[in-house]
Amino acid sequence: MKSKNIYFLLVILVFSCKPKMYTSHTLPVKSVTSEVLLEDKISVRAILIDKNKVWYAADKNRFGFYDLIAKKREERKIIQDTLQLEFRSAAQTSEAVFVLSVADPALLYKINKKDLSHKLVYQEKNEKVFYDSMKFWNDTEGIALGDPTEACFSLLITRDGGNSWKKTTCENLPKLADGEAFFAASNTNIIIKGTKTFIVSGGKKSRIFVSEDKGATWVVYNTPIIQGQNMTGIFSADFYSEKLGFAVGGNYEKPLDNAANKAITLNGGKTWELKGINNAFGYASCVQFVPGKKGKEIVTVGTSGVFYSEDMGTTWRKIIEDKDLHTIHFQNEDTAFAAGRNKIIMINFKK
Repeated sequence: MKSKNIYFLLVILVFSCKPKMYTSHTLPVKSVTSEVLLEDKISVRAILIDKNKVWYAADKNRFGFYDLIAKKREERKIIQDTLQLEFRSAAQTSEAVFVLSVADPALLYKINKKDLSHKLVYQEKNEKVFYDSMKFWNDTEGIALGDPTEACFSLLITRDGGNSWKKTTCENLPKLADGEAFFAASNTNIIIKGTKTFIVSGGKKSRIFVSEDKGATWVVYNTPIIQGQNMTGIFSADFYSEKLGFAVGGNYEKPLDNAANKAITLNGGKTWELKGINNAFGYASCVQFVPGKKGKEIVTVGTSGVFYSEDMGTTWRKIIEDKDLHTIHFQNEDTAFAAGRNKIIMINFKK
């Protein structure tokens, strides 16, 4: 949604390339510490973990990675005429990283992982265009999601490793409700798990779209997440399996509202149950299951800080105070990386 370009404007006092440690917090089963890897005047809403590298897509025409072994940052700018590009969507194959600019014109670039060279593989000019996230099913097939320019959501598909992309016609997609769209909050409203693809929406209607054939056909289910206004709904979801999923979001304009902003499904999105009603965090931009924990442990980031649950979202505990993180992804059960306003951090979970 275009209105989601609103940022909380704060004065940035200090920038440093020097790693910084946060205070550790004790959990019921482990402790957690976090370390700043990259600190700059930057906005990051999409990160990818590739072996020893954490790739990021950012504002001001930038993409790059942080090398965990060399402990240094590599960054490039994509110059396209005089356009100020903001990359909120990113995805990867074994050989390439893809970044997609959010608004008109939508520009999708394929980046060679070895030499960081890039080429434009798709572009779309439309005053309504607004792309939110992207993923790959495998090294050949990928998907990108955007707000509607017509009566359906914008859906790009590649079947040749990202060298070309084709927009799906509305005849082959479900219609959106009036005022229903998507949020480019954390590159996590497309989820691929097993044979299924899930897409979560927000706005005046907040639903989940499920495909079992890589985007050819879709079924749609309702959710109980708060909805009805432009900035309400699901901002992020994750699935531990094809059946078990968790969604978060809320009301971006009322970030403390925690009445109906988290929900769980046990049947692949067909039905949902609200969790943590009137407790823990309000608006959240990203949720992820902790790998290898049977779906019991979940972590979220948002304007309330970083929260952790060990009981499938019933109860929550704040583990990091940072309220400026937009997205988080796990490398394994002990290590996650999070990014947001002016930073990328590493979070270590210790038994």
